[in-house]
Amino acid sequence: MHTDTLMTQTMRWFGPGDPVSLAAIRQAGASEVVTALHDVPNGAVWTQDAIAARKASIAQAGLGWTVVESLPVDDQIKTRGPMWDERIAAYRASLTHLAACGITVVTYNFMPLLDWTRTDLAYPMPDGALALRFDWDAVAAYDLHILRRPGAERDYDDARIAAAAAHHAALSEEEARRLEATILAGLPGSEESFTSQSFLAAMEQYADVDASRLRDNHAAFLDAVCPHAEALRLRLVVHPDDPPFPIFGLPRVVSTEDDLAQLFARVPNPANGLCFCTGSLGARADNDLAGIVERYGSRIGFLHLRSVERDGTRAFHEAAHLDGDADMPAVVAAIHRLSRREGRSIPMRPDHGHLMADDLGRRCNPGYPLIGRLRGLAELRGLERGIAYAAAAQEPQP
Repeated sequence: MHTDTLMTQTMRWFGPGDPVSLAAIRQAGASEVVTALHDVPNGAVWTQDAIAARKASIAQAGLGWTVVESLPVDDQIKTRGPMWDERIAAYRASLTHLAACGITVVTYNFMPLLDWTRTDLAYPMPDGALALRFDWDAVAAYDLHILRRPGAERDYDDARIAAAAAHHAALSEEEARRLEATILAGLPGSEESFTSQSFLAAMEQYADVDASRLRDNHAAFLDAVCPHAEALRLRLVVHPDDPPFPIFGLPRVVSTEDDLAQLFARVPNPANGLCFCTGSLGARADNDLAGIVERYGSRIGFLHLRSVERDGTRAFHEAAHLDGDADMPAVVAAIHRLSRREGRSIPMRPDHGHLMADDLGRRCNPGYPLIGRLRGLAELRGLERGIAYAAAAQEPQP
């Protein structure tokens, strides 16, 4: 009977400064970590020596490292700016050094300026745990009344503008500062951090970049790096937009299944892959998560398993891993079938755990406490094991 868990169980680790230790990650049941050289500036080359040293420190803790999350794509590449050639050369060099150190999967995103975005880092749950939340009224309040982005009112209907005004009026000065910092200061793993003034200035480089041009620039990037990655036996996996719709007038083009279809049709190179994030894609009700696994499974090189609960138009909070709006049993069953069909183990990590239990009194990176992710990993491991036993019971026995 084929009853093994087939997903490679990992956790994200942010390097030596992460309050969650490698020992704790190993005790949670993970066999690998996913990490990056977060101290290297965007656009700079990751040296082979630095990669090898990081990998050696991880190995000393009894863990592996084969998935990078993330190797940032500089805005000069996303905008096809004047330093495009230089940034592409640096990216290729980093890929060469990663492959030499045994890395096989490299995660990236193609979101303009902001990486993943939330408006509340301590949203109370009924059981007393704290979750991350994204609220569209809060985004609009910041955009219209704090950032004061020129032309922002064109991106909201009358009802949203009124709701944003009410939301902003109810904020104290401290709450308004906290909202600004939450959106712009950079969440764990984010590639940039801004002030409102610097954010407005940075937006200018995207003034002529609409969704069509961003798609063109994404394809140009992949055309430039995928043949090199393929020769190195690396897979590049794009993380979906988070949240999966435009914010602050900036386009986003990896938000729906149609976006994925266009991307893979345009750049069919096998090194062009997907980081399948059930939370990011699941923030849209029109994304069929299990169906995406069935239709694009051969492109999936890395899994982020988490669930969000959609509680309004473009508003959601992080649910427990087996709760919320994601049909996680259907998703994991589809992944299990994919792994069996293709004979491979796909790296998986539980994403964005609740802040709970003893972690409530400790310093933790938002979304990345130990106990909430340990709970998620254990639940997902048990779910996959149950699915494996059920599938095996249906097979003819010799």
